[in-house]
Amino acid sequence: MAPVKDPNHETGALPLPPEPPIVSDAGYSYLTPHGSTKMKRVLSILFLAAAGIAVTASPTFAQRGGAANQDSLRAKRWDIEKELESVAIIDRKVMIRMKDGTRIPADIYRPKDTSKKYPGIWVRTPYNFNYWDIALGAPRDMTQALTAIKRGYAFIDMQERGHFFATGNYDILGPPTSDGDEEVTYMTHQPWSNGKVGTTGCSSTAEWQGAVVALNNPGYAAFNVQGFGAGVGRVGPYYEQGNWYRGGAVQMLFIDWLEGEQNQVRPMFPPNTSQADLIRASKTFDLAQHNPPVDWAKAFWVLPETNLISDHDGPHGIFADSMPVATGGAMIKRAPNDPAWYRGGLYHDNMKINVPGLWFMSWYDVSVGPNLEMYNIVRKTAKGAAANQQWAIIAPTGHCGYSRATEHTMVGDRDMGDARFNNMASGYQDIMYEFFDRFLKGTNDGVMDTLPKIHYYTMGSNKWQTADQWPPKGATPTTFYLASGGKANTLTGDGILTPAAPAADKPDAFTYDPLHPVMSYGGNVCCQGNAVTPGAMNQRKMEENPDILVYTTEAFKEGTEVSGPITPTLYVSSDAKDTDFTIKIIDVFPDGTAYNLDESIQRMRYRDGYDKPLVWMEKGKVYKVTLQPLTTSNYFPAGHKLRIEVASSNFPRFDRNLNTGGRNYDETKPVVAHNVVHHSAQYPSSLTITTVKHTQP
Repeated sequence: MAPVKDPNHETGALPLPPEPPIVSDAGYSYLTPHGSTKMKRVLSILFLAAAGIAVTASPTFAQRGGAANQDSLRAKRWDIEKELESVAIIDRKVMIRMKDGTRIPADIYRPKDTSKKYPGIWVRTPYNFNYWDIALGAPRDMTQALTAIKRGYAFIDMQERGHFFATGNYDILGPPTSDGDEEVTYMTHQPWSNGKVGTTGCSSTAEWQGAVVALNNPGYAAFNVQGFGAGVGRVGPYYEQGNWYRGGAVQMLFIDWLEGEQNQVRPMFPPNTSQADLIRASKTFDLAQHNPPVDWAKAFWVLPETNLISDHDGPHGIFADSMPVATGGAMIKRAPNDPAWYRGGLYHDNMKINVPGLWFMSWYDVSVGPNLEMYNIVRKTAKGAAANQQWAIIAPTGHCGYSRATEHTMVGDRDMGDARFNNMASGYQDIMYEFFDRFLKGTNDGVMDTLPKIHYYTMGSNKWQTADQWPPKGATPTTFYLASGGKANTLTGDGILTPAAPAADKPDAFTYDPLHPVMSYGGNVCCQGNAVTPGAMNQRKMEENPDILVYTTEAFKEGTEVSGPITPTLYVSSDAKDTDFTIKIIDVFPDGTAYNLDESIQRMRYRDGYDKPLVWMEKGKVYKVTLQPLTTSNYFPAGHKLRIEVASSNFPRFDRNLNTGGRNYDETKPVVAHNVVHHSAQYPSSLTITTVKHTQP
């Protein structure tokens, strides 16, 4: 994002400064204050610092640890600032004018030796990168800029439009993409520039990169994306549109995030304010907002969904309101293939990226499946050398949690072992600079040439592995079929996964009441605070719920690695016009502990495709539905079992289908659905996993 452990929003690839964590207003609203403003702010500073984002801080006196700690911290910050001043030319609050008149602030740091030209490392963010820590009365931690300068780079912090010192109207991912294109041109035409710039960052500092790099500005020479799923629109079978949907259901994580980001009624400085006055003012006003606390564990229950922010007097903006931006706002009112999704800052698979890329992903992030799909598409479609200049590293952590891995990396309740990359905390930063040295400086020491295209961490065996493609070469599909005697409800039911489909259909029935949904517990999710516990959690207590069907294999007789896509196909019926079906993939230990690996959902109205007409259900009819592929890498030792859970809700991880067949987002009166899963030779409900054969411990 340590003294506050939260796998819901872990840190990015660049290491944290070696000082006590600071409570901050930087990126204040990335994690909304779910009843604990202090915790939310701590996580924000950890995330932003680790992702390489310049941030400012304003903790209370008590949170600083008292006067002595304040004095020590203030002295340390000044030491870093003075060292930076000794090696860098510092140009802060540079207002870059876009063609439409919008003014974008940037802080630019470059080596003092003006006899040379330098490539730039560029971080663009919607969060607060004010250089002055107002509460402390000292500069913020400038370690990231200092590190870049010492390595022979210029370092550029830049704001997205519509936030803090930037003018214009904010839209998610900082569209229009022309901003990014103009910003690259500006930086690479400065007298100090060697004509090349590269990007880095996690989450919101990464998600805009795909669409901008696809513009193929010649100055945009390399990109490092980390935890970037919210920038992935339509890719292959996935229509998540930047983590907004999964299977046509709304992923609710962005709702509480937007509550703090869509603030367009905000203080502004006059457009003719001088650079010197802006620098001076930034020591007094960092323009960070302070939203009233919201308990989202309760707030997510509000109906209709259009009122999820306005119900507690949150700001108007792109979530539910029409706004003067390219996409038009009103995000909750869109469908998965709405034209608005193609007018913003998302990458879609008809775009071409012809630039070297370094991709960081993680198994418990929100959307590793779409992220890997995008990576594969770029490798297949890039022109020339760039097709073979794409490297991916997939960690077992949560969102942006790469560099916070330890010798005993905990993700939720599961110990993933020593998940540090190259067995050191600095592994990600080291490989990032090797990558930038190669493609921004032209320095080739052979490291990138010999680096495998994919490093992936296999959970269960708890070790890093390498591959030249995804899924790994030699991966083969294995299919299990759902079966039962008609009583698969709960852990004590008779649901099994078997190598062959049963001859006769003995269907399993359960009830889905949107007012009493299956609650989320664990998962591949971030940013929902106390509303969802993220990561790998023991699902046994969840499996006592009769609204969950449980199907389990026999114990594996030999160790089995599952690395690659997992595709569920269900044959279902319902007495509702529309409903959802959810899936969880689970590793069951010999003692019964059941850790979730991945999860998905499908809204039945979209079962024929998101670019096809809506289809409804009729009572008494059975429908085939194939969910989008899930993805993981997990080793099942002998004695472990593979399990799936089937239900019709996973709330508030996903929004509730009210089962009416209506628009859902503006409805308040749900219908109770009686749903059925069929399994037989005629209705072969199944789960196809991807297995990899090689030596395992």
